[in-house]
Amino acid sequence: MANPLNVPGFHDPRVYNAGEPSVGSQLIDFFWQRKALIDLKKEQFFGQLANVTAMPKHYGQTIKQYHYIPLLDDRNINDQGIDATGQSIANEVTITITDPAGMQRYAVGSAANALLAANVARARALDIMTNLGLTFATYAAMEVAMTAAGWTLVEGEAVNSGGNLYGSSKDVGTIVDKLPTISETGGRVNRVGFTRLVIQGSIENFGFFDEYSEDSVQFDNDEQLMQHISRETLRAANELVEDMIQIDLLNGANVVFYGGAATSVGELTGNTGSTPSELTYDLLIKMETALNNNRCPKDTTIITGSRNIDTRTVGASRYAYCGSEIKETLLRMVDYHGERAYIPVNEYAAAGTLATGEVGSIGHFRFIEVPKMLHWAGAGAVVNNNAGFMQEAGRYNVYPLLVVGSGSFTTIGFQTSGKNTKFKIIHRKPGVSAAGRDDPYGKIGFYSIQWWYGSMMLRPEWIALAKVVARQ
Repeated sequence: MANPLNVPGFHDPRVYNAGEPSVGSQLIDFFWQRKALIDLKKEQFFGQLANVTAMPKHYGQTIKQYHYIPLLDDRNINDQGIDATGQSIANEVTITITDPAGMQRYAVGSAANALLAANVARARALDIMTNLGLTFATYAAMEVAMTAAGWTLVEGEAVNSGGNLYGSSKDVGTIVDKLPTISETGGRVNRVGFTRLVIQGSIENFGFFDEYSEDSVQFDNDEQLMQHISRETLRAANELVEDMIQIDLLNGANVVFYGGAATSVGELTGNTGSTPSELTYDLLIKMETALNNNRCPKDTTIITGSRNIDTRTVGASRYAYCGSEIKETLLRMVDYHGERAYIPVNEYAAAGTLATGEVGSIGHFRFIEVPKMLHWAGAGAVVNNNAGFMQEAGRYNVYPLLVVGSGSFTTIGFQTSGKNTKFKIIHRKPGVSAAGRDDPYGKIGFYSIQWWYGSMMLRPEWIALAKVVARQ
């Protein structure tokens, strides 16, 4: 291998004294492979929260699953409902609001006629924007502004869609009017309907290989060379899988927030004189509230307390992934009372088991620092008088804070135990077994690794993503 970076004193570990390639196999490989697999588990950040769904043989490469929408949910849109008087609810309008990241929100309105139902839906759409910190005088003004920012608003036709009683509404008046009361004579009243969605995921085969010569086996002077090659091969495969999971989670998040006053990625800024699009305590609380409303479980209750001095307890929480770029922001963060919000892991580590990479907690979030957390380089706003935030090519970099609820996703493997990704390793040493038309002397061996991978977002509304800028 050449010296690609022209590093002084560079020495290729795969070259022995005569200058020939020297990647070789030692007499014992199984132990080194097993040790590398053990080391591998220490480097899994995203995979540690994933379940693995095994794809059986003879069923293709796609797996599907039903997702039943709760009865009291705005997503349960159907035409089967009748009200407490036995009348069909024929006028319900749904406005589907999709942000630039693909997250969808629903504003549902019902009334005596289509026009009134549409007006109710538009009013609720304005309320949704208000809850996100965006206030508009009219629905028309909101539609123009949000469309310009990359949002999509689709107003559906009035339909007979009352089979979810009062849906996700929290309005007392709405709920009281739609409670399923029954009169003395009963009758055909309060009919509801149910909706189910089909979610699916597919798997693909991935792999890579390396080859070496028989001479490198005979002349190599590193007794543990096979240990190093085996370890680095598995580390590379694991890193590839980790990146795949991370990308799928970033793209699959259904609850998306933007730092500061931004409403899209292109507005994330760190310019002097503007509100920096930085992660804040207030943004974390909004993310927590959204996940709570989506009934995302908080079941990481592994901290039970300790009698050790200065040990703190952390209650039911959710894991949040972040890169080292926004760690400074976490350390600076204060709560609504001006107190330090960040609790470093050493102050509660004695009270329970920690996740790989866990560095601390804020509120009901436990943070996992990922050394290779991905980001979007130069995807933010144009830099104009930078106030000290990372940028590239004249635009601000965008960094994610990813919150993953338990049971929100699964990876898909083939012929796996259902606990982790199964790597298949083939090692053919030089010799008779390696001889063939292309290598009649059997001088070349190879070492390959392959695996099957896919993912399926089971509950994307339990995955939250905050897009922010980071300090230099």
